[in-house]
Amino acid sequence: MSNKRYPEEFKREAVRQITDRGYSVADVASRLGVTTHSLYAWVKKYGPAAEQHRVEADDQAEIRRLQKELKRVTEERDILKKAAAYFASQSE
Repeated sequence: MSNKRYPEEFKREAVRQITDRGYSVADVASRLGVTTHSLYAWVKKYGPAAEQHRVEADDQAEIRRLQKELKRVTEERDILKKAAAYFASQSE
C-alpha cells in the first residue's frame, strides 16, 4: 500500500472524467493508476453532489451540537426544580 498524495487538480480532473465524460470508475482508475476506492472518495468530495454532502454534514454537526446543548439545559432545569422543591419544603 502506498500513501501517495495526489494534487487537488489531478483529483478534480479524475472526477471530471467520470462525471462529465462518462467514463467508468474502473476505467479511470486503471488508466490513472489509482484505486477505485480513492476515486469514489474523490467523487464524493469533488463531484456534483459535493456541496450537498457538505451542507448535510454541516447540518448534522449543528444537530449534534444542539442535542448536546439541549441535554445540558434539561439537566440544569431538573436540578433547579429539585433545588426549588427542597428550599420550598425547608421554608415551611
